[in-house]
Amino acid sequence: MVRYATVMVHLELGRSNSEVLRVALDLAKRLDSRVIGIAACQPLEITLGDSYVSGDLIEQGHEEISAEMKLAEEEFRKATDGSFAHVEWRSAIMSPTIARYVAHESRCADLIVTGIASNSFFDAQRQVRTDDLVMQAGRPILVVPAVAEHITLKNVLVGWKDTRETRRAIIDSLPLLKAANYVALVEIATGGEISTARSHLSDVSDWLKQHGIVAESIVSESLGDDSNRLQTVAYEQSADVIVAGAYGHSRLREWAFGGMTKELLRPEKFCSFLSH
Repeated sequence: MVRYATVMVHLELGRSNSEVLRVALDLAKRLDSRVIGIAACQPLEITLGDSYVSGDLIEQGHEEISAEMKLAEEEFRKATDGSFAHVEWRSAIMSPTIARYVAHESRCADLIVTGIASNSFFDAQRQVRTDDLVMQAGRPILVVPAVAEHITLKNVLVGWKDTRETRRAIIDSLPLLKAANYVALVEIATGGEISTARSHLSDVSDWLKQHGIVAESIVSESLGDDSNRLQTVAYEQSADVIVAGAYGHSRLREWAFGGMTKELLRPEKFCSFLSH
């Protein structure tokens, strides 16, 4: 059976990570996965006068980061205590970006779960850029909204676009789709592409059946704002998760549905499952 043997959950320093932990650990329990917690921070660069770096300030900054690392690990250990056979913690204070560190460490994971960065200018060194993480990890990313209490997997929606990235995403999401009670394949198409879209979804539906997954195909006509239309369909289907593919660096700010960037990177209600 295809599954996520290891789920890696990223914790942001200096804040509560309760929502992302709830979702990640609930998913890991459902799929009998081992769990790795991870956190990182870039040291704050402080210069005074003619590029003079205060040793005391640097030491103070490292002490603050170390204390936050300890709190994050304690939060992770408390949330996982006694619930999993294998639990591991990784952390680092480093100069490269947090996205690069998490991406490199994800070599031992099948799925990365992360929350939404607080986007505070003063905490920039503690936050991961989700778009960079998606592009660098080589692993699927589950982005958890701030309001998430748990993940039920009752309804999972696949936003289909006939691209390499979307084909990659649906393969990466197979464990989620297998665990879901209901799967919807949705393609937004213009009036002249409705027939072609139905043919695409028929092929995908037949392929999913070979993996023991029954999916409903939904072709929704584009009304000019595909982002809003997909969100509307997701609400109508009571989706828990939206699965989508992410384009490469040449179109870093665009996703399979063009205007879905903000919605997928900063979901307000649905978890976003992104794969590149």
